[in-house]
Amino acid sequence: MKHTETHRTHRIGWLRAAVLGANDGIVSTASLVLGVGAAGTNAHGVLVAGVAGLVAGAMSMAAGEYVSVSSQADTERADLARERQELAEGPESEHAELTAIYVNRGLDAALASEVATQLMQHDALGAHARDELGLSDSLSARPVQAALASAAMFALGAALPLLVVVVFPAAALMWAVSGSSLLFLALLGSVSARAGGASVFVGASRVTFWGALAMALTAGVGALFGVAV
Repeated sequence: MKHTETHRTHRIGWLRAAVLGANDGIVSTASLVLGVGAAGTNAHGVLVAGVAGLVAGAMSMAAGEYVSVSSQADTERADLARERQELAEGPESEHAELTAIYVNRGLDAALASEVATQLMQHDALGAHARDELGLSDSLSARPVQAALASAAMFALGAALPLLVVVVFPAAALMWAVSGSSLLFLALLGSVSARAGGASVFVGASRVTFWGALAMALTAGVGALFGVAV
């Protein structure tokens, strides 16, 4: 009977970028809207500021993710190039190194040596990348994927509080944006936690807490400068 298991590690790269993008989109745009609104700006001005924040934030997220993950990818490529050179110059020492890794994981020396031999015959670089460097296809850096996911999810997250700005009247804007944004954050935390196999309550709570703190502080700054003006 064939046994199949479902694991979630292959989701780590895009899930992290997507959750980070959506969270930042909701928090930063809602905070911007609340800060500008608390300063006494009219609904049109609040909407313009929010749209500008959406565009600027999405581009910033894309650029930041691309640069960050590209640096990771550069490091991975450099490590693989070095490992490839070491395999070419000293395969015996690399075999011994791989054998020692398997011994430390619980195999006896003879079996560890045989496993290292067979794996190196099949794919020496792949074996060392996986077991020595900790690199794998599911966890490898993908800059373009991370940038696109982060930018798209930021825009989607930012669009939610902006939709509230359009729908609700100016008199109810502050409470509507803050309340709906906290609800959006709770849903985001729940969905991302469920996708990653973590506690839904914990995921929702931590995202909502930090979002509420960011919005409160930004609204306070807006109110302070609005009164000062």
